This record gives sequence, structure tokens and C-alpha cells, in this order.
Amino acid sequence: MTVTRRTLLSSAALGPVAALLPSAAPAQAASPAGDVVGKVSVGYQGWFSCPGDGAPIGGWWHWSRDRFQPPSLSNTTIVSWPDLRDFTRTYPTAYPNLGNGQPAALFSSYDQQTVDTHFNWMQSYGIDTAALQRFNPFGDEGPTRDAMAQKVRGAAERTGRKFYIMYDVTGWTNMQAELKTDWAGKMSAHTASSAYAKQNGKPVVCIWGFGFNDDGRPFTPAQCLDVINWFKAQGCYVIGGVPTYWREGKNDSRTGFLDVYHAFNMLSPWMVGRTGDLAGLDWFYANVNVADQADCNARGIDYQPCVLPGDLSSGHRRHGDFYWRSIYNMVRLGAQGLYVSMFDEFNEGNQIAKTAETAASVPAGSGIRALDEDGTFCSADYYLRITTDAGKMLKGQIALTSVRPTQPTTGTTPPPQPTGDLAAGKAASASSVNGAYAAANAVDASAGTYWESSGALPQWFQVDLGGAYAAKSLVMRLPAGWERRTQTITVQGSSDGSSFSTLAGAAGYVFDPGSGNAVTVALSGATARYVRLSFAANTGWPAAQLAQMQVYGDDSPTTPPPVTDLARGRTATASSQVQAYGPGNVADGDAGTYWESANNAFPQWVQVDLGAAATVGRVVLKLPPSWGARTQTLAISGSANGSAFTTLSGAAGRAFSPGSGNTVTISFAAASTRYLRVTATGNSAWPAGQLSGLEAYPG
Repeated sequence: MTVTRRTLLSSAALGPVAALLPSAAPAQAASPAGDVVGKVSVGYQGWFSCPGDGAPIGGWWHWSRDRFQPPSLSNTTIVSWPDLRDFTRTYPTAYPNLGNGQPAALFSSYDQQTVDTHFNWMQSYGIDTAALQRFNPFGDEGPTRDAMAQKVRGAAERTGRKFYIMYDVTGWTNMQAELKTDWAGKMSAHTASSAYAKQNGKPVVCIWGFGFNDDGRPFTPAQCLDVINWFKAQGCYVIGGVPTYWREGKNDSRTGFLDVYHAFNMLSPWMVGRTGDLAGLDWFYANVNVADQADCNARGIDYQPCVLPGDLSSGHRRHGDFYWRSIYNMVRLGAQGLYVSMFDEFNEGNQIAKTAETAASVPAGSGIRALDEDGTFCSADYYLRITTDAGKMLKGQIALTSVRPTQPTTGTTPPPQPTGDLAAGKAASASSVNGAYAAANAVDASAGTYWESSGALPQWFQVDLGGAYAAKSLVMRLPAGWERRTQTITVQGSSDGSSFSTLAGAAGYVFDPGSGNAVTVALSGATARYVRLSFAANTGWPAAQLAQMQVYGDDSPTTPPPVTDLARGRTATASSQVQAYGPGNVADGDAGTYWESANNAFPQWVQVDLGAAATVGRVVLKLPPSWGARTQTLAISGSANGSAFTTLSGAAGRAFSPGSGNTVTISFAAASTRYLRVTATGNSAWPAGQLSGLEAYPG
């Protein structure tokens, strides 16, 4: 039988479990941190379709064995059931009702709302990068795959995530020529997106399947090397999805492929189905992964091993212990990145996406295991929450620990509604747009960018919150330096984006620079997914204008909230780090964690990617409050693209004193920047650059 990622692989014979090795010394990364090195990537199938969703392939793609018949107990390909509470559009099946009596419905990956929901989860739970799976696109699934690439691109751009194309060559007879044709003619166009993953300045592409010892991938080493070298010649950073035993050329790997494997920039050995218990994970760590990492280090190849939530249908998960041991082993190994297998693979039961919690949420009589299958209740988002901690540990934001930090939620109530701004980073649209002043500007992190309509009033602006929430208050902003004006606005809400009800009636709202050009509106508390502002008049300009719209589901704020730290939670990188004191610590909001550069090697720098261009006029730098006084020579610079930087505040001695909370505030002429960098050239107390906080504000 052909071994594919669509079928669980047989566990390798482990033999006696080796004694656990001590924690390996951190590996020396072949490449600096980028969009895959130092990051958590997830495999994203995006391959589920339903009749009526508009997908060219038609039918119940990947839900049913016979895709032209609805999925049922006897016509199914899945072993796990998704939690659908965040979806507004689902499709009825022929399964029995759920245990709670509700109809059994499923989602379609082809719906943009589904893709947006998945990428909203990735954003919320700190998942950096999605590897979009791409099988042979020259067959009947090609047009659907093409459309999915565009949908993923849009969702990644809106949520600040990265994505790359991951080709699976299984069963692809003409792979050698057609891979090149597909990349050159279609997929390479996506590298123009700000969301397309780059590593070492090069677009990332992955090829999964070279060297596997089965009939589905009969390619010769020469064919494989030709494809790898061709992609490199196109300027790509090429990842190899390779067999578990690639280095030894045995079991799942053909012999004679070592030169092929060593030609990749990064290696990501497959692990799904190889083991189902903790002892097996430890065996692979000691007997396979340690030597894999050493081989990669010796050849300047980055190592991105699989980490596994475990097959839920086979009872492997142990309420999170299996996943965490997989993560812990690879982080202590010193792996350059983590590849989660997979995000939405309900066919193999190894998904981390939100999953049915109890028997009440799966079809009655189906035998499908829910997350509480071992007697421990786990919230639907539990494996996403574990992934959050995986990223933190990989990036040095939390200490290396074999003890799982994230606990299963107790009780059976749905997760609480999110707090904070529900509109941040969500999909925005408008009745019209004037030039570059796009609707997305009103839901980004900057109050300096704005949406402006074109044409005569009335005009409207709306945001899709991604789920239905009780909207209790709304904050509207204009750029802080704009002169006073009054806009007449009606606030409306909708569950489907077409039929709207009034949340707050038409009123003249005064935007005054004396109050930060911010207005707070109390709403009715009615449930809405789509929130729309209808503009009837503007005394300052003949158009509708909005720099920021924030929607809150709790009872705060009763007054406009303060301008938030633009750098909080954003991606941070550095010229170097020592031990676990990684750059992510400067943007985690915790003054007790810190970044430290390599010692005795000035100059050094740390920088934060704000996710989009924003107006920055003030930074706040911090060290842990308990540290002794010191002066660091620091310069502040900014960049639109991460390569060409301009000085915002020149190098100067910045005095950190415990008497002032070890905090230094630096103001400068406000400028638009996306990448904010602090460069250290001296430190009176330690021969390295040190920061526990890098905060950015408009002014």
C-alpha cells in the first residue's frame, strides 16, 4: 500500500527504549530567525469541501469516501469531529444527530469564513506560519487548490500570519516537469504578498515526499536533485519533508538519497504514525533526532522536526502529555523550528484545531472520540493553547520545562468570550475607498493610518468580527493631529452581513484633538458578527473618515482606552542571543523576562516587527525592575521593509535606574515604520545588549 500523509503510517519497531539523554546543548542555527527558523509552523490542509460552497471540485471533498454522497456512518473519511461554535456557515450531513440532539453539520474549507476563522485562531494562539499543502494541481482538484491558495493568502495578510506552499509529490507521475511549471506559472506570484514566508530573504517552498520507500514516490535521486536545484536557482529557500530515517537510509527511506537530503536548506522529517506513547517519543529523541540535529549542524542545514498532538482516534493524546513531550524533546534538542502535524487533519485525528469536547458534540453512535476520551475534560481549544506555550518555549519566552504548563479546562461550559478589542486585525470592508486609504487601515494597530471613502455621502464601513459577540461598546478614532470635526454616524449590527439592525442611532460625534480625536459609543449589547458604521455627514471633509474602530464585548471601556503598545505580542528578532534569553522577551509584556545579546560582541540589536506600517513617535525601554543601575548606549531606528533603516533617535547613553523602575522613555519626531530596532553599542554593567521591554507608541 502506498504510504501517504492521508493514511496513518505504521509505527516503527522501537526495540528497547533507550535511557533518556541529558538535555542536549542548544544547536547552532544555520540560519538566523526568519519566518520558519525560530518559528512554529503548522501544516494546513484546507481540503474540505461541501456541496453548495462553490468549490470547483464539487461534492463532499475529503469528508466522504464517495464525495458525491453526504458523509454518514458508512461513508466517511474522518476520525475526529470539529468544534463548530466559531463558524457561521455549516453544511448538514447524513450522520445521526449529535449527542446533544443538534443536527450533525460540517464546515467547508472553501468558505472564506472558514479560512478566516482558522487564521484568526492562529493569530490568537501565536502560531507563526502555515504550510499550505498542495497536491498534484494538474488533476481535478487543481482549480480548487488554486482558489484555496488565494483564500489563505488573504487570511494571512489580514491576520499578520505567514504562509508558504508545501508540495506533496505523492502519486504525481510528472512531478519533475510539472512542479516547475506550477511554481513558475502560478504559485510564485504569491511571493509578492507581504504574508508569504521568507527565510534568509528568500521565499520558502517545501517539497514533501522525496526518498520515501514506497510505490507512490518512485523518483530517482537525479530527478529529485534536479527539482531542488531548480527551486534554489529561482531564489527559493527549500524545505524537504523527508522520511523519518532519512539519515540512515533504512525503513521508510530509500538508500542512495543522502545527497538529495543534504541539498535542502531545511529538513523536516515525517513522524506521524511512528509512535503513540511517551516512551516512543523519548526513543526517537535519543536514537534518531539527536543524530539528525548533529548531521544538520555539521552541514549548515536547518532542522525543523515534526511535533505531534497524537492520534485522538487511537487514544494517544493523554490529555496533552503526548503533545508536550513531543514539543519538549525537540526544543531541548535545539531544533531551529517546529512543524506541527497538523492543523486541520481531521482525517487522521492529529489536528490541533478546535475539536469536539464530549460525546454531546459528536454524532450519536459514531464511536468518534472527543477530547475527553480518557476521562479528562479538555476545552475545544486546548491543543491550540498548548501550541501557544510551544512557541513561547521555542523562542525563550518561558523556561524549558518537561512539565506541561497548559492545563485542560475543567467544567463543561463554552470558553468565555474574548476580552479586548474584537475588531483588531479582522476583515474590514467599505462602500468605497479613496486611493490608498483602505478599509483595513481602520482595524490595524496604528491610529495614524486611516480609511477614507470616495464619492458623496452617505458611505459605510464594516468589520467582520469572525464570530457572533455581544457588542457593548465601540471606540472610533481619527489621527491624533487632525483638526476638530463632527461626523454623523449610525452603528448597526448583523449576524449574516446582509440584514442589519441598529445598535446605536444616528448622532453627531465630535472628534477633538484635545481628547485624542477619540469617541466612545455605548451599544445595545445585541449579538452581532458584522458591525457597520453608516456615515451621513462630516464637517471637516466631504467623505467618511476613520483611523481606528475598536469593538468591545465586555463592559469596558467606558472612556476611550489609552493608546496601546504597538509592539506588544509582535514578532521580535535579534542579531544574537545567549541561552534562553530570546528577543521575544522584549515584546511579551513581562518586565521580568529579558533579551540578552552575545557577550563581548558589540554592536548588537533587537527589533520588533509591528506587523504593518505604523506611526511611532515614542519608545519605552525597560530592564527587570530589580536590576542594578546601568547605562546602555542605544540608538533607535526604523524601517519599512526590515532591511533599509533610518535613524529615529541617535546613539546616546540611556540611564536605567531602579529608582525609576529601570524604565527609559525616548521621544522623537513621529515617523511611519514597521520594523523598530534598538542597537546597543555599550553597557556599563554587562558586556552585552539587554532589554526586557521594547514598547512603541504613536507619540
